Amino acid sequence: MSEYLRMSGIYWGLTVMDLMGHLHRMDKEEITEFIKACQHDCGGISASIGHDPHLLYTLSAVQILSLYDSLSAIDVGKVVEYVKGLQQEDGSFAGDKWGEIDTRFSFCAVATLALLGKLDAINVEKAVEFVLSCMNFDGGFGCRPGSESHAGQIYCCTGFLSITGQLHQIKADLLGWWLCERQLPSGGLNGRPEKLPDVCYSWWVLASLKIIGRIHWIDKNKLSRFILACQDEETGGFADRPGDMVDPFHTLFGIAGLSLMGEEQIKEVNPVFCMPEEVLKRINVHPEVLS
Repeated sequence: MSEYLRMSGIYWGLTVMDLMGHLHRMDKEEITEFIKACQHDCGGISASIGHDPHLLYTLSAVQILSLYDSLSAIDVGKVVEYVKGLQQEDGSFAGDKWGEIDTRFSFCAVATLALLGKLDAINVEKAVEFVLSCMNFDGGFGCRPGSESHAGQIYCCTGFLSITGQLHQIKADLLGWWLCERQLPSGGLNGRPEKLPDVCYSWWVLASLKIIGRIHWIDKNKLSRFILACQDEETGGFADRPGDMVDPFHTLFGIAGLSLMGEEQIKEVNPVFCMPEEVLKRINVHPEVLS
């Protein structure tokens, strides 16, 4: 049932385990062999064995192997060629050979290449032009030019501009205001106006605010209480909202949100890559963050 997103599921689970200092409890060899089996001749990596390759799962795989310091397990050169081949004439990126365009894929492309030390393989200038064309009057970003601002897309675009050294192009105060307005009376954050709060936006919204230097614009105590109310006392996992079913996706982003707010029991998380800061320091990746 979850096979179509298994690679990302492994990334969510491993990252949250690493943030809590328990990565050693996971089977590194089995996971590495699974990723190797998911790399295709074109260089791209799929969600599971027998599935089509996609940028989303290629990034997840590269993140996992970066956690384990095991990038040599895959053909890195082919991954670079795969990502490069998905860039379009206008600078945007398709997610796979079927051609869907989305700013999520722009982020996945540059994040993958940055982790591999190969950002110069693509036309960065054109890629930046496309992402900036998706900026809206409210300071936010959508999935394509003219699309509605959404916190998930804002995270992808601010992360993209951080990696490419273009954060000065963002209207930080305007965007920060839009983002801090996502906090509701419950303390939780939503992804756009008139929507319910969801633990995953404790990451998409909060990480974006951290990247643009405006994280102090929200009430951290109220948000912490909301996130902790979403933890299931029996299983330990986190749900989207209090009382709902827990899952690895919301567990990672709940824990990562707490890390952004300085929770001492959790390792420091990088707001751009959603990976432990110590991993990025080890591989010498230092994305830009506004102060």
